[in-house]
Amino acid sequence: MKRVPFRDIRAENAAFRDELVAATTTVVDEGAFVLGEQCALFEAEWAAYCATAHAVGVGSGLAALELILRAYDLGPGDEVLVPAYTFIATWLAVSATGATPVPVDVDRRTGNIDPGATLAAVGPRTAAVIAVHLFGTPAPMAELRRVADRHGLLLIEDAAQAHGATYHGRRCGSLADAAAFSFYPTKNLGALGDGGAVTTDSTAVAQRVRRLRNYGMSTRYEHQERGTNSRLDEIQAAMLRVKLRRLDTLNRARRMVAARYLALLADSAIQLPPQPDDSDPVWHIFNIRHRERDRIRSALHRDGIDTRVYYPEPPHESRAYRAARPWPELPVAGELARTSLALPCHPHAADTAPRVAASVRAALTANGRGTGGSDVAAVEGVA
Repeated sequence: MKRVPFRDIRAENAAFRDELVAATTTVVDEGAFVLGEQCALFEAEWAAYCATAHAVGVGSGLAALELILRAYDLGPGDEVLVPAYTFIATWLAVSATGATPVPVDVDRRTGNIDPGATLAAVGPRTAAVIAVHLFGTPAPMAELRRVADRHGLLLIEDAAQAHGATYHGRRCGSLADAAAFSFYPTKNLGALGDGGAVTTDSTAVAQRVRRLRNYGMSTRYEHQERGTNSRLDEIQAAMLRVKLRRLDTLNRARRMVAARYLALLADSAIQLPPQPDDSDPVWHIFNIRHRERDRIRSALHRDGIDTRVYYPEPPHESRAYRAARPWPELPVAGELARTSLALPCHPHAADTAPRVAASVRAALTANGRGTGGSDVAAVEGVA
């Protein structure tokens, strides 16, 4: 039987192929490859889509987060509250500025940063909170806004997995002081290489990010500060302009896949992702949970179904951070790392969802058969 891929990027891009080739040709013919017309047009279109005053194209989602922090002058001596369960890029952006990431445990139901734990973690050096919209489900921004306002903190969205998701009717990217997006090829809005963007309503922050991304200069060879080189190139901007026109259609297809899983796996022993009343997720990842995650994953692998684990190692348990300081107890993050399993969920997965769900149910009734994990495909190394 044909394998069920976790993603099918070739199929997704095939629908755009002629337009993508034409867009590439346009860039080649224009002869401007960095900070040209395509980047400017995409920035305007992305800002309009997110309903923000500004969007600034940068080299990656990690760069977007770091440049936001730098634009607000965060650095050594500052602490930034971050989710304990997230891709490590959220933490790396903080570390890159010289500030200190402080982990906050997450909500057991959603995996998003917990507002109560966030409030309890605020200290005298806390300067900001980064809210990750985990797997495409918006974080509880109203509660986090109250915490931030109460203590005078910067509130930032890590929206790398939430292109097009809405919270209280507003799109992610417009819910905080600034937001960071990744356009890595596997994202709901994915380029054909690396890319990212910052969205904000602050003209001052947008101008600062534009300067920082381009060697610290606003005018050629007049360097106002120590910047970096992190610019969204013209070909990627052109690709994103093509794909943005169909983002909502592709997100609807993902929602249909998620709805099938939710119906087919209802009343099973699997813990399903929540369907929040106050938001509309975009299902970048459809993440289930079970204490025998590895055994179930092995069973699906034998059935020809590819899965992924997000994230088997929370940042504070990684070699990059575990020796940095004594970390507090973060039990929910640890539980999610041990029990989470992502099923194939992409715009072309609707037809295979019943087969995947049947395999999950069969694994649940297998009474512990299988050793678990030894024959599992390798996990991707990116978010």
